[in-house]
Amino acid sequence: MKPVFHFVYTGLLFLPLLLGLPAAAQSPAADSVSTDRLLFYTFANDAFFRTDYYFTQGMTLNVVLPVLRKSPVNRILLPARAGQVQHYGVKLFYDGFTPLRIQDDTIRRGDRPYASYIYATLYRTATNPAAKRRLTSGLNIGFIGPAAGAKGFQTKVHELIDAPTPRGWNYQIRNDLVLGYEAALEQQLLAAGNAVELIGQGQASLGTLNTFAGAGLLLRVGKMNPYFQNLGLASRANRVGLQRLQLYATGQAEARVVGYNATMQGGLFNRTSPYTLAAADIKRVVAQGTASVVAAYGGVSLRTSAVWITPEFKGSRHHAWVQFGLGVAL
Repeated sequence: MKPVFHFVYTGLLFLPLLLGLPAAAQSPAADSVSTDRLLFYTFANDAFFRTDYYFTQGMTLNVVLPVLRKSPVNRILLPARAGQVQHYGVKLFYDGFTPLRIQDDTIRRGDRPYASYIYATLYRTATNPAAKRRLTSGLNIGFIGPAAGAKGFQTKVHELIDAPTPRGWNYQIRNDLVLGYEAALEQQLLAAGNAVELIGQGQASLGTLNTFAGAGLLLRVGKMNPYFQNLGLASRANRVGLQRLQLYATGQAEARVVGYNATMQGGLFNRTSPYTLAAADIKRVVAQGTASVVAAYGGVSLRTSAVWITPEFKGSRHHAWVQFGLGVAL
């Protein structure tokens, strides 16, 4: 099946969990939960840099709704404190990875394995606008492997654009469970009016797909609303006093210490993958940089980003890709 179908289907799988909301589920005070209803979509591909390897394609779909505050998953998320504004959401991820040469129909030893996944993150953000601080925590659940449909998706796309046919997907990481927990903390460090913001970021993930800890900086420059005012957009009732037109650039730098990466090392439960990288071959420190331009008006935003990452395993190359994003306040 195609990843786009799986992408939607995965979201539908979580509807009973998200919307079959028991009365006993955690229910914070109504005035602490933002009424924003937001939808964000991104599409990423490395073809814009004339490459076709490593991280080669990806999509995300992020939905923020007040009703998700009643999800039973929130019981295990980090608690919010009094006075913090909370947003509840679910974010779907689909990503595909390939080795350096996709024309080879045999396993490329010493290169990155073929891999793809689809999973959802059910999360809560707790923002203190006065302290310029935000805490986000989430539960990741989904699957990695052929069930994500990346073989058919990439083969069809390459057929349409008359690109080389990928021949190694039969050797991809096998089906396994994605289950994990993540948390991130953001704190404003410096600001110059509403034109410049410097934000410190720290995050950690523990799970079957990714286990890592990282820290970084986010710089925002231009005509924009304060970062900790909302999640980038706001529904009409919450836009009073905010700039309707936003046009700004961002630069983000991050370093991670990597403990486990299932897209290279295989799933934790299913050890039958035909080819994986050994733990000794994984680069334990990885740096990533992102440069973006954002244009927004009212409840709609457009984002274009270029992402660069250092080698993730021994003998690999630096890599880069482009991501496009659309956000809508409902």
